[in-house]
Amino acid sequence: MDERNANFIHDIIDEQLENGFSRKIHTRFPPEPNAYLHIGSAKAIWINAQTAQKYGGLFNLRYDDTNPVKEDEEYVHAILEDIRWLGFEPTGGVFYGSDYFDKCYEYAVKLIKDGKAYVCDLSAEEMREYRGTLTEPGKNSPWRDRSVEENLDLFERMKNGEFPDGSHTLRAKIDMSSPNMNMRDPAIYRILRAHHHRQGDKWCIYPLYDFAHPIQDALEGITHSCCSIEFENHRPLYDWVVENIGFDPAPHQYEFARLNVTYTVMSKRYLRALVENGDVEGYDDPRMPTLRGLRRRGYTPSAIKEFLTRCGVSKAYSIVDIGLLEHCIRDELNQTAPRRMAVKDPIKLVITNYPEDGTETFDVANDPQNENPTTRKVSFSRELWVEKNDFAEVPPPKFFRLKPGGEVRLMGAYIVRCDEVVKNDAGDVVELRCTADLETGCGNPVDGRKIKGTIHWVDASTAKTATIRDYDYLFTQANVFDLPEGATFRDVVNPNSVTVYPNAKLEACLENTAELERFQFVRNGYYCKDKLPDTYNCIVGLRDTWAKQQAK
Repeated sequence: MDERNANFIHDIIDEQLENGFSRKIHTRFPPEPNAYLHIGSAKAIWINAQTAQKYGGLFNLRYDDTNPVKEDEEYVHAILEDIRWLGFEPTGGVFYGSDYFDKCYEYAVKLIKDGKAYVCDLSAEEMREYRGTLTEPGKNSPWRDRSVEENLDLFERMKNGEFPDGSHTLRAKIDMSSPNMNMRDPAIYRILRAHHHRQGDKWCIYPLYDFAHPIQDALEGITHSCCSIEFENHRPLYDWVVENIGFDPAPHQYEFARLNVTYTVMSKRYLRALVENGDVEGYDDPRMPTLRGLRRRGYTPSAIKEFLTRCGVSKAYSIVDIGLLEHCIRDELNQTAPRRMAVKDPIKLVITNYPEDGTETFDVANDPQNENPTTRKVSFSRELWVEKNDFAEVPPPKFFRLKPGGEVRLMGAYIVRCDEVVKNDAGDVVELRCTADLETGCGNPVDGRKIKGTIHWVDASTAKTATIRDYDYLFTQANVFDLPEGATFRDVVNPNSVTVYPNAKLEACLENTAELERFQFVRNGYYCKDKLPDTYNCIVGLRDTWAKQQAK
């Protein structure tokens, strides 16, 4: 167990154990099966799973499927798959909130019998009006003092489908003058005719989350219900439900700050809008913060968990620099990703003094960071591909790559001099004609001259053609919601968040690359094979600006 993962929740548990707490630590992750998980979800999974692991306890996955309108089996399967991809297993089991509907109904009846719940006929709009404001107390519903018998009859008729949707709710009878708005007689059941992915058409009334969740926790033996900070004001209602139903021992809720990351959004609503508006290709678009998108981008579970460890757990709002996430994957891939040569935007380089039918191979390092680096054989011939931006006809100052009359080292091979520039009718450079110093294969010039520039290349006779996609941030602004009045998050969507190179040239050894296999394309960045044929996604660039900022 990484000691860096210790946090204030663990401090609470440590103190509880010292004071005689004897129950097995039991946590849960309760996602709604109405969307794909994102990296913010990963934080909640990580907190709950590693807390249970640290204390030898259990970790449950429980689908919060109490709203059938937006739920789908597709998300049910995707959520469990993503949790396991992260490297966590629901050691306490996989559960569904809907499987507790009978118990929720039973406990709602108990509250009615105890005079602590009533059926209300106010419409949703009227309930908002009666609720009051943060500075003014609410007003009691005209139906608050219905008899127990009338409430039991009405609630059963609600269950039997005698009333239209929205015409009645069951409300907890608490305190309409409470300073906590969540305690002003909250609705705990509503009428909703919708087919449920698991329960079918058995129910036409469904419990609200704030009522169902503490019941589910208690029935599963959850000890520490860890959730994000927006539920802090809901905790008194959580405790009220547990206490008034009479659960003993009872679960308790603990809140932590949500994960916020620069240049992205975590809200399901906003992520859905990005997909529906066509700003991205789908939920697994490599620009998306969904776990599906991150996986397709080439991020690894270990890098994500390292990121979460470095972020830490607190109750205070913060926004994490996305550069930290990039640093974590870059640091890992620098040790694990083999080096390959790929030319994104190719231009032909012809070595005029090399035999037209000549070929040879050079040994090029796979892992130069390794203490005992390995090499691969890279083919070489008269015609090569090099990057267009590695040549400048009129070079700027301190340009150490190819230029007319200039020399560069072809990485791992010869030194070449540019003698002639070939252009098409439009005046575009289409070919560079060079001569090689054939005495310099993997060595220095015999006359001792210094060559400052080195460029990568790909043998044209064996090159594999592929599509390379480079990514920028999905938004142009670090804090997506720090916007001028009247602006929305869509106003800062980056229209240039992806650059596609459809005619990239890759080493022949990349011919049979497996999906998600990762490489460093030298001088370009880290890339992985996409699910699309002959396509590679940029995981992260080579420059670590985050690490440089930390070093200052």
